[in-house]
Amino acid sequence: MAVDPLIELRDVNKHYGALHVLQDINLTVGRGEVVVIIGPSGSGKSTLCRTINRLETIESGTILLDGKPLPDEGKELAALRADVGMVFQAFNLFAHKTVLDNVSLAQVKVRKRKKDEADERARELLDRVGLADQAPKYPAQLSGGQQQRVAIARALAMNPKALLFDEPTSALDPEMINEVLEVMRQLAADGMTMVVVTHEMGFARSAANRVVFMADGRIVEDRTPEEFFTAPESERARDFLSKILKH
Repeated sequence: MAVDPLIELRDVNKHYGALHVLQDINLTVGRGEVVVIIGPSGSGKSTLCRTINRLETIESGTILLDGKPLPDEGKELAALRADVGMVFQAFNLFAHKTVLDNVSLAQVKVRKRKKDEADERARELLDRVGLADQAPKYPAQLSGGQQQRVAIARALAMNPKALLFDEPTSALDPEMINEVLEVMRQLAADGMTMVVVTHEMGFARSAANRVVFMADGRIVEDRTPEEFFTAPESERARDFLSKILKH
């Protein structure tokens, strides 16, 4: 059990029609922990990640953030999404706004910061993700790797308690993947609580406190990267690793 649980999922179930995508999921993420979720396509990884800030609703079970159940809707839900930032496969930046405005907008709207304060915070975070000089540009003028780093800065701007990453590098060209993972490694080193769905095994190995392996809507293994990668316990995990680590 995590010493200081920040995110808790208890007996969580979800169906899409006849498909049971999340089956009795129990998962606790401690404050400051980096949990990487891996597994074959269709195993429920992204769905699990998206239930944590209620982008996906669940049918049964409980999800707690900081000891409180997730809110259903309205203002509380907007506040939850500020507390649990999300970085998607698609960058979801506003095309008609500058990079600076993309990072400061929600600070003003949701966190009620003054515009100049929000801009100052945005500049600090752009600097942190290595994009200080890109502030006046528009997303279309940036590479995919740069856009994803802007998306990370935008999530950080809300001072979230935790960050969720749903395959943040899978839409990127190979040479851009590392610049995004590097920012994520730095966040992990700084103690940010992170839940990361990814295919990047090197990141899972180097940055995760725990690796959660999912298959068919269930958590099959939940162990340290060292244990998981060197001695997976389940046939499913061994099969999965033999396929991906050969390449």
